[in-house]
Amino acid sequence: MSESFQADLRRIAVLGVPVEIGASQRGTIMGPAALRTAGLLNLLGTLGFDVTDHGDLSISNMRDLADAPPENARHYREIQRWTRALTKQAYELARSGAVPIFLGGDHTLSMGSVNGLARHWREVGRELFVIWFDAHADYNTPATTLTGNMHGMSAAFLCGEPGLEGLLGGEPRASIDPDRFELFGVRSMDQPEKDLLRARRISLADMREIDEFGVGVLIRRVIDKVKAQNGVLHVSFDLDFLDPQVAPGVGTTVPGGATYREAHLAMEMLHDSRLVRSADIVELNPFLDERGRTARTGVELIGSLFGQQITDRPTPSNAIEPGE
Repeated sequence: MSESFQADLRRIAVLGVPVEIGASQRGTIMGPAALRTAGLLNLLGTLGFDVTDHGDLSISNMRDLADAPPENARHYREIQRWTRALTKQAYELARSGAVPIFLGGDHTLSMGSVNGLARHWREVGRELFVIWFDAHADYNTPATTLTGNMHGMSAAFLCGEPGLEGLLGGEPRASIDPDRFELFGVRSMDQPEKDLLRARRISLADMREIDEFGVGVLIRRVIDKVKAQNGVLHVSFDLDFLDPQVAPGVGTTVPGGATYREAHLAMEMLHDSRLVRSADIVELNPFLDERGRTARTGVELIGSLFGQQITDRPTPSNAIEPGE
């Protein structure tokens, strides 16, 4: 990677993706605005980054395609428009050398954003790894889903599972090798998901494993794996990864999630690894929140991911520029 490209990583590009129809409960359309209101852009600026807010993505000018929608994929046509628009925008943002942060919106946005990012990194000779912080595996397909909600198909689509081949239209598909996909914090899965995950041998750290071994050991395992293959890392953070007592403002709460301290430790370790080149934060539903608690927590966690510390510690992050 060129020296000039690394210098550009002091820049952060923020893009809101107000999609809500991938989930069963409406409200995530307000997520990007809530994260901005909670001070995300200002916080990143105080950490030394040059932050450009690209506003919210719009699909008003995207035409519908003529492919036959698959069965059991609710709101397929509209999500197809979001995915086509976002994968192109994500690719361009990554090419610019900035660090893209996508503000959701439900988790269907990752089908577009991660695909575009993976395409870029493959072109420059490095593979993109994804760590998926989520209470759910999101590894259903139209053939296995019990609900038809497409936010539960995002991870499966990104790893190349069949059933949504037309989702990108004419945009290139850059699937993530299942060996480069890391599920973290899962505590709710359908049986067909379990079967697929086992067949694909996808790495999964569920809450039992987190309780038994601790966040630090498991995050270090991911970091070492990415470094060993000279990869880069995308952090996909679904706020329902957190326990509902910490983050009530999500539509799919599952008891027994990560604590505030565990989540911050994970973000700080990922920052110190110097591997993170993009992120998304998804499933914030301000309609369900309590006086902005979940939005503020999300902002604080993104701050930790990009270098915010309570005290200065002798970690690798002290020896580099922000986002280098």
